[in-house]
Amino acid sequence: MVEEAEVNGANAVVGMRYQTSTIMGGASEVIAYGTAVVVD
Repeated sequence: MVEEAEVNGANAVVGMRYQTSTIMGGASEVIAYGTAVVVD
């Protein structure tokens, strides 16, 4: 997430949130959300 923010010109990520869910037996997904910002 930090690398993607830097590619887009940001220097910080705020409001991070993680979410997990089970897709089926033995498989799950992890999703990370955040907002890329420029901090002076």
